[in-house]
Amino acid sequence: MPVITCIEDLKRIHERRAPRMFFDYAESGSWTEQTFRENTTDFEKIRLRQRVAVDMSGRTTKTQMIGQDVAMPVALAPVGLTGMQCADGEIKAARAAEAFGVPFTLSTMSINSIEDVAEATSRPFWFQLYTMKDTDYTARLIGRAKAAGCSALVITLDLQILGQRHKDLKNGLSAPPKMTPRTIANLATKWRWGIGMLGAKRRNFGNIVGHVDGISDTRMLGAWTAEQFDPTLDWDKVKRLMDQWGGKVILKGILDPEDAKMAADAGADAIVVSNHGGRQLDGALSSIRMLPSIVDAVGDRVEVHLDSGIRSGQDVLKAMALGAKGTFIGRSFIYGLGAMGQEGVTAALNVIHKELDTSMALCGETSVNDLGRHNLLVPADFEGNWQP
Repeated sequence: MPVITCIEDLKRIHERRAPRMFFDYAESGSWTEQTFRENTTDFEKIRLRQRVAVDMSGRTTKTQMIGQDVAMPVALAPVGLTGMQCADGEIKAARAAEAFGVPFTLSTMSINSIEDVAEATSRPFWFQLYTMKDTDYTARLIGRAKAAGCSALVITLDLQILGQRHKDLKNGLSAPPKMTPRTIANLATKWRWGIGMLGAKRRNFGNIVGHVDGISDTRMLGAWTAEQFDPTLDWDKVKRLMDQWGGKVILKGILDPEDAKMAADAGADAIVVSNHGGRQLDGALSSIRMLPSIVDAVGDRVEVHLDSGIRSGQDVLKAMALGAKGTFIGRSFIYGLGAMGQEGVTAALNVIHKELDTSMALCGETSVNDLGRHNLLVPADFEGNWQP
């Protein structure tokens, strides 16, 4: 096993081992990718305050997210097509998260189904819901998540209209991949991935195929999916979905203080400050820039988490110090999964945990729950003086 010192190490291996269309799917944003880039580079603008002569024994990164004990304030974010990065990818990622003690979130657009992941794990996971026009399908999907014992519903709010990602169009992205000459040539160099996929439990969208009438092949599935995202989603529909679920709800895709207030009014248990990893509205501000104003807007009315751009434990520390109560990682664990399967996801979590623990100690703190603005040096213009 190669020596892994940082998330970037896993990314390099992932790029070598995964087919180009699936690596590009993970490593891309919409349009010019400005927001995708700034999600990570804006973290670099924040500096940490070093403090010394503090007793560093008895440190802990343990905390809670929506009342659930976690080994560190990190959850694995929902990522579509995870099972195409590595055979049975959702199962492997969920097992790694369970063993580490952090939440795993299964995407509606997963390869392994809700039932597959539930059968392979022993603790409840979270389920992410895309709102579809087919309300009967949505209701059955919620029912399946309940039956599987999922402990939270994560409703994604920022995918009513699908943002354009140039690489996916050029690569002809699909699950399983379309066998064009270019794809065949690329797959021929990814023998490790191919051998794994031969033994995979599934190679298509497990939460959809077999659960929607008339969906029998990839072409039909693609057409159905493209037409199904619900452009009429509003707060009344969000509340109805919350009532259907009847349990803990996290609303993902909040990037404006006014929307954060409305999510709190709706009774969400948590919100996720997120721009969908820069994959939807290009030109939007990064999640970390928007975090302080959203925390100020909602106070303690709703738990605030942050997603988009986290590539290190120091990023987790910065988000927590700016007021988040938890974070989500997507690409960081996908790099690990695509590089080395379940071991790679564990490696990603270990990297982030070590960086968080060490950086927290050097900032003079012994608990993530004590992190605050006093641990940071933030540029005076970090949030910007934007004029509407």
